[in-house]
Formats: sequence, C-alpha cells, structure tokens
Amino acid sequence: MAFELCRNFEDLTPDRVVDAVENALGVPMAGFTHPLASYINRVYEMQQADGTRIVAKFYRPGRWERNALEDEHRFVLDCAREEIPVVPPLQLVDGGTLGEVDGIFFVVYPKRRGREWEAIADEDWRRLGNVIGRVHMVGARQEARDRVVLDPARSTAGDIRQLLDGGFVSDKYRQAFSDIAAEILDVITPLFEGVERIRLHGDCHGGNILDRPGEGLIVIDFDDMATGPPVQDLWMLLPDHADQCRREINLILEGYELFCEFDDMTLRLIEPLRVMRLLYFAAWVSRQTSDPNFRRNFPTWGDDAFWNKEVGDLRQQLTVIREHLR
Repeated sequence: MAFELCRNFEDLTPDRVVDAVENALGVPMAGFTHPLASYINRVYEMQQADGTRIVAKFYRPGRWERNALEDEHRFVLDCAREEIPVVPPLQLVDGGTLGEVDGIFFVVYPKRRGREWEAIADEDWRRLGNVIGRVHMVGARQEARDRVVLDPARSTAGDIRQLLDGGFVSDKYRQAFSDIAAEILDVITPLFEGVERIRLHGDCHGGNILDRPGEGLIVIDFDDMATGPPVQDLWMLLPDHADQCRREINLILEGYELFCEFDDMTLRLIEPLRVMRLLYFAAWVSRQTSDPNFRRNFPTWGDDAFWNKEVGDLRQQLTVIREHLR
C-alpha cells in the first residue's frame, strides 16, 4: 500500500512550521525556515530569536506510528546519556521529544555541522568501528518493540508481498520476480536462525557519519532504526563486496571490539543483507507512488526495463551469496 499523503503534509507552510516549533519548544522563533534535502520527510533548518540554529523534521504521515518514533528517540537519548557522539532530540515543553501538529509528528534537533566521513588512513576505519561499537553497546541493553526486525522471514518477506500484492511488478516480469524472490528467501532465511539481534542505526552509510574537525565522528539520522544483527551497521560502509574488503573489516573490528564483542560468523550475512536491501528499497519506493513528485524523482521506476534490471540484479546477488557460502 502506498504511503497515504496527508493533505496537511502538503500544506505544511513555513508559517505553520514556525508556529508548531515555537509552541513545542516554548521559545520565540525568527521567521527563517530553510528546507533541507529530504525526500521522505520535510526537514527545515530554523533559527530561534536568540540566533541559535535548529533543525526540525516533520515525519511523513503514515510511515511510523508514535511508538516506533519514540523507540527511535529513546535509542538516541540512551546513546547521548553515555556521551556517544549522536544528535539527540531537544526536549519539548511537554517533557517529551515528539511533537504533533494536525496529525503530523515532528522532532527538533540542535544544528550540527561536519563533513561526510571518508577513509583516508587505517585509523579512519578504526575510529569508525569505535563509534559503531559504542552505539551497539547501548543498543544491546534494551529492546525496540515497535521497529522493523531485519529478518528474511519477516521484513524481506513483507517487502516481497508489498511488491507482488500491490501490483507494482510489471506483468512481463511478475513470475520471474516471484521465482527469484522465493529462491532468495529459501537460501538466506536459515542463515539468520539464532543470530543475535540488537537495536541498530539501520541505515549506517558514509552519509550518516559526520567528521567534525577537532571533535571526531558523530552518527546522525536514526530514522531507519531497526532491530537486527550488528553486522547490518557495518556492511554499507564497505567499498566493495565482503570478500574484497577483509582488510577494512578487520580494521573496523579492531575499533569495534574495544566496546562490543563481535561474532565473526555473522560476516556471512553481509551479502544476504545486501540483497535484502535491494528488495527493501524497491518496496520503499513502491509505497510512495502516489506522491505528486514521484515521477520527477523516479521517472522510469516500475516499467519493464526497470523490472528486467531488478530481476537481473537479484539473480546476480544470489550468485554472489552462493559463492560466499561455499
């Protein structure tokens, strides 16, 4: 089912944004609202009357329930209490961190700047492992009861149903997609049995790790927080497939294991998690087809050429998975 586009979301004018944030924080705001790049949510850089810059994120209606958003905020606040470098949400006048205006949830953060993390030297990989290990140390202490569980039989099977039952796969490739998706589930589902699952960032790529000169790394944007195997927060940072990145993996784990133990056997989940990501992204896009800006952002999504490539990519990744399991 596509995300329901709340009319109020499309009518979220700068004046309404300012009023909502001002009332939630209980502090006067300047009229400055600068939209920041974000497709799924509405995000604005704003300024308080005293000159303090903040960032307000208005969540797309229908994507997350209140409890799931509170899971996200609780995780980030747990990390902040341990002095882990994250950007915690600001407390609102009601004592919470989740605001609501006309049925739209929102959160406010302090403005943080930094450049995107990149690996230049070995120590950069160790620093990366260090900060992720600290996040996971906290993530393992509690559960997130209302977030996605990264497991083929649950999350990936649901993504496949979303695409097939919603009629998003073109008729020409529907059977081919159904067959390869079923084959993928048969191969990877047993690999996740008995695997430790903790609270995760969930979307841990280089764009969500900032490097602040003189301060170090900071982890941002927990919007896709999930429960899953710890290796999920490592593999998207690698420059290539797992078998080509053993050196980088070892360096990450040198930093990581200063704070958390890591089960090396779960490295075999990297390529299965990659194919799960392919299916997740296709399902994620399908939920937004009713968005007025959809075709501008995804002009060829869903046609025969798209599904021909998608099926081919899934077959290729399944081959990689089988080779790694030998």
